[in-house]
Amino acid sequence: MKIWVDADACPKVIKDILFRAAERRQVNVTLVANHALPTPPTRYVTALQVPKGFDVADNEIIQRMVPGDLVITADIPLAAEVIEKGGTALNPRGELYTTENVRQRLAMRDLMEQLRSTGEISGGPATLNKQDRQAFANQLDRALTRALGAN
Repeated sequence: MKIWVDADACPKVIKDILFRAAERRQVNVTLVANHALPTPPTRYVTALQVPKGFDVADNEIIQRMVPGDLVITADIPLAAEVIEKGGTALNPRGELYTTENVRQRLAMRDLMEQLRSTGEISGGPATLNKQDRQAFANQLDRALTRALGAN
């Protein structure tokens, strides 16, 4: 199992949780972004810089991931592709995407996009809070335990 991170918009605090988990569980984490990213001095974390462009990082993740890999992303269309390819998708707020909920999330995303474009609502998601970070850490730990055992 490998962890892929859609890192362009991934909060630093979530990356820090991933870095600690990579070292503790000895699992490879690859940050994929269209700009250079600092990584800690560990053999378990690497960064992959891709060219700038719409969905370039997402496409790179889909191309490289294999069934059983975990992808960290807030991008719902990417999460849907990950699930379709046999991977697991987890967002930075600790929500595990499933075949059951990803279609609903896509529909809600499309609705919110439409409402924003008409000016009926503005802004994006709320700031990541302590409960979100804890939910992410808990879900990550569960996913790693399922995939790797209790190492």
